[in-house]
Amino acid sequence: MAPLKSHLTVASNARGVLAVDPDEIGSPSARTASVPPTRAPTRSGELREQLEQMILDGRLAPGERLDEMELARRFGLSRTPVREAIKALLAVGLIETRGRQGTHVALLSIPALLEMFDVMSALEGLCARLAARRATPAERAAMRQVHEELIQAYETGDPIAFYKVNQKFHDLLYEAAHTHFIADQAIQLRRRIGAYRMRATYQPGRMLSSLSEHVRIMDAIDAGDPEAARKAASEHVQLLGDQLTDFISSLPASLSRAQ
Repeated sequence: MAPLKSHLTVASNARGVLAVDPDEIGSPSARTASVPPTRAPTRSGELREQLEQMILDGRLAPGERLDEMELARRFGLSRTPVREAIKALLAVGLIETRGRQGTHVALLSIPALLEMFDVMSALEGLCARLAARRATPAERAAMRQVHEELIQAYETGDPIAFYKVNQKFHDLLYEAAHTHFIADQAIQLRRRIGAYRMRATYQPGRMLSSLSEHVRIMDAIDAGDPEAARKAASEHVQLLGDQLTDFISSLPASLSRAQ
C-alpha cells in the first residue's frame, strides 16, 4: 500500500446532533484534580481486561455463552477471580445473564446500537469542542504524533492494529478536553459498543476515511474553533448513508432478533 501523507481532506455530510452547551461543564478545580495512585493489577482484573479485549476483537462474539468453569480451566485460575471478572463485565454491560441459560456476551438490538452510536457522536463532539478551547500545545502535538502512528497502522492493512491506535487518539482527545465526567461517559460507552465499532473499521474505505476525519478534528482544535471541532468529531463517529447500511448488513443476524 502506498505511503499516505498526514494532511488529507474528506467531504462529510452534516447531520443533526444533540446540542449541549459545554461551557458550564467542568470546573478548574475538577480539571486540575490530582490522579490517584495506580493499584497493582489483580488476577480478576487481568482476566477482565483479557475478556474485554476478546469481546472487542471478536474472539468472543455477541451472544456467545461464557462458562465459569471453562474460563477457569482455560486461564488456569480458581473460580473466584473468574466470578469477580464476570461481575465487573456485567456491571459495564459487556455481558449479560439469561436466567438458566447462563452468562453471555451482551447482544444489543440494532435500534439500541444505533442509538448508542448517536450518543457517542454527541459525546465525542463535546470533547472536541472543549479541546479546541482547552488543549495545551503538548496535547495537540501528542494527537499529531499518534495520528502518524495511525497512518503506519493503516499502511500495514491490519484493522485490529488500526483500531487499537485509534483508541489512543481518542483517549488523547478526551484528555485534551479536560473534563473528567464527559470523558468517563465516552469511555464507558465506547466499551459497550467496542466490538461493533471494530466491525465498522472492517468496512471498505473506513480506515482511510478515519484518517481524513482525524485531520479535520486536529485542524479545528489547532485553530481554536470549537464549533468546527465539535462538528468534525461528531460526524467522525456517525454512521451515514451507504456506510450505515453496509455496517448493519455486516452484523450477526441474531441482532435483528435481540430485544
